[in-house]
Amino acid sequence: MKSIKDTTSFGSTDADTDDLLEQAFENHEAYTEALNHRRPVIVGRKGSGKTAIFRKIIRTRQHDFFAYGHTFSDYPWHHHHLQGTFGVPEEQRFVHSWRFLILMTLAKILLNQDQSQPWNDAALDELEMLERFVVDSYGSRDPDVTQLFTPGKRIRIKPHLKLPGGLEGGIDLESVPMTELPRLIQEVNRSLVDAVTVCLNPEHQYFVCFDELDKGFDPTDLRYSQMLIGLILAANAINSSFRAAHKKTSVVLCLRDDIYKILQFEDKNKLTENSVSLIEWDGPRSRWTLKQLLERRFTVARDAAVPCKWEDIFDETHEMPGRQPKYRHILDRTFRRPRDAIKFCNEVLDAYKARGASGDGQFANEDIIAARPRYSEYLLKEIEDEIFKHIPAYRDHVDILKSLEALQFTGSEFEQACKRRSDLFRQDVSPISVLRSLFEFSVVGYQKTGGVGGGSEYIWRYLDPTVRFDEAATYFRIHPGLTEALGLKKFRKGDAVTSSE
Repeated sequence: MKSIKDTTSFGSTDADTDDLLEQAFENHEAYTEALNHRRPVIVGRKGSGKTAIFRKIIRTRQHDFFAYGHTFSDYPWHHHHLQGTFGVPEEQRFVHSWRFLILMTLAKILLNQDQSQPWNDAALDELEMLERFVVDSYGSRDPDVTQLFTPGKRIRIKPHLKLPGGLEGGIDLESVPMTELPRLIQEVNRSLVDAVTVCLNPEHQYFVCFDELDKGFDPTDLRYSQMLIGLILAANAINSSFRAAHKKTSVVLCLRDDIYKILQFEDKNKLTENSVSLIEWDGPRSRWTLKQLLERRFTVARDAAVPCKWEDIFDETHEMPGRQPKYRHILDRTFRRPRDAIKFCNEVLDAYKARGASGDGQFANEDIIAARPRYSEYLLKEIEDEIFKHIPAYRDHVDILKSLEALQFTGSEFEQACKRRSDLFRQDVSPISVLRSLFEFSVVGYQKTGGVGGGSEYIWRYLDPTVRFDEAATYFRIHPGLTEALGLKKFRKGDAVTSSE
């Protein structure tokens, strides 16, 4: 087993480059719910583990398990945009084009990966039809699915697909240009879904997964919202269809919670209740903790023969200031995301090495304190990456927080700080609207007093996405993880320092 000093890191904050992901993966409820075809829409904050789940599913290799992953960092969205169906409600505009993409992806799996095909006599005819349609339209039984909507393509609907008569409308169904596909795509999809459903082996599992849907996200871009809503509705309809046919097949979507929140479409609440899994750690709705995740990483990173416990790595015999255990101290400075916890522990590891501690020692209070500045800068940058498209003036708002010089402040103190920096505000922006925006991204929380048990607590959206901002609140707090990055070195005069500080 490696000593702590000889350990390189506890993994990467980016699932795409995380060498420990496969060995240290946690079977979170969101993963198992998707894997069991119960809740295929995975929603979470950036860095909460969505891409880890996506990677785990698409990298699984078994004779009866097939998955294809779509990421859209390089997807030709502009070609897809040409497939919009007009004359329908806005949220329905791209449903049929997404259904076509999903069904063609499943056809690609059936034709090239599933060695059980055709799994029965009925599947034989349908699989031959699918193959003829795919080959005649795209020149290969294994087409590049990112090029399905390229304008130069022509698909050959006749004589392969079973469409009702009278649909031609002046279109040659043996050579349909992509510009004309929206006129026929609904009937094309009906034929494809019937064929694919018959071909899916009920003893096998099939997944079509989507990630990186936030790439190019702009909350003011109506087209983007329409396309994303179309994908959600298409996936939900296809999942329902396969579930009714008793086929273990799912379209899995990985979405950022801030993006999912702003999308508005009919029956969104019904879909949320029945199909959405929220990725949470160390919360009342999840049995999984970041401590468990980190312990697995400690074990893998050190090549340990037996599982490493948190207390093997962190010296919990000496509490942090405020009588806090080290785990709680770190947890309070995260958004309870794997990405944050891994980053903090990597910074503690670097601090431990920098002070020349022995190879078989444990992380001490001084290592954690030394790690906080670099971690805090990381957290501030993470928030900025997530928030700047929603709040263009975010940096100005951060400057107001810096001027407070304290983690805790009152609403009136914030108003005064805003007046002192009135140059940073448009006239139509009020201090309370700024606080509301910062609360939405958990940069600040507000104090809630009273309740069944009495006392008070600070309310944070990252702990409960359902809570709303309270404009009548008096006391506010900046997230502790930003203390060093914002230069918040003191508390309001007369305030007691609580254990979470």
